[in-house]
Amino acid sequence: MLRELLSFIPSNQSGRPSAQSLYDPIDRADAALDTIVPAQSNLPYDIKDVIRAVVDDGYFFEVQEHYAKNIVVGFARMNGRSVGIVANQPAVLAGTLDINASVKGARFVRFCDCFNLPLITFEDVPGFLPRHQPGIRRHHPPRRQAAYAFAEATVPKLTVITRKAYGGAYCVMASKHIRTDVNYAWPTAEIAVMGPEGAVDIVYRRELDRDSNREELRAQKIEEFPRPLRQPLHRRGTRLRGRGHPAPRHPQEAHPGTGNAGDEAG
Repeated sequence: MLRELLSFIPSNQSGRPSAQSLYDPIDRADAALDTIVPAQSNLPYDIKDVIRAVVDDGYFFEVQEHYAKNIVVGFARMNGRSVGIVANQPAVLAGTLDINASVKGARFVRFCDCFNLPLITFEDVPGFLPRHQPGIRRHHPPRRQAAYAFAEATVPKLTVITRKAYGGAYCVMASKHIRTDVNYAWPTAEIAVMGPEGAVDIVYRRELDRDSNREELRAQKIEEFPRPLRQPLHRRGTRLRGRGHPAPRHPQEAHPGTGNAGDEAG
């Protein structure tokens, strides 16, 4: 395992990881990526399936697998070059960020930055998990560490929003707001201040309180609410660095080192 880990990183912090000759064609398409993210935003899926479908030869070397499982970090190769992967895990705590996940992600990002490894982030985050942990200083929440780590990293950074990108947690996960080089949004992406359930409770609070069939009306509003979140994405291309939402089945078209993403992020 240690030898495998060392194969992804250079011999020192001033070097660059060596590229390996792999047999994964750069124009490979995987139709499963078009349907791997459920159409219903409340259904879970395993982000590791997405990662393995995207990276070279489907090989993902995960680290700290059993700690803070709501975030996934590890190493892979794209076009034979080593990259660091950071991803929210919708199958655990719906992918929310808590203190442990934020610290885990931040440490990994800084490690990759030290060894000149480009970062690819797969984002599906509904928000922060509201929980106070004893012994944590309130004036410097550890969840900020992830934002600082991504913002301060000088390696090429690419983010793919697979589904939810809500509120402050969206900004923390290598968003364009903290100087990520290239940001993509899949057609299933939902970019908003909060989820439809919370938004409906706030925006339609008085209308819900007056209605005798509160739950029925609430369900109707929630069903209607996500539509404006998804439809404008094709018009937000310039706000996502001109990338819009590429076809998920062609993952190799956009990664550090090849194509337009390499030109912009390098």
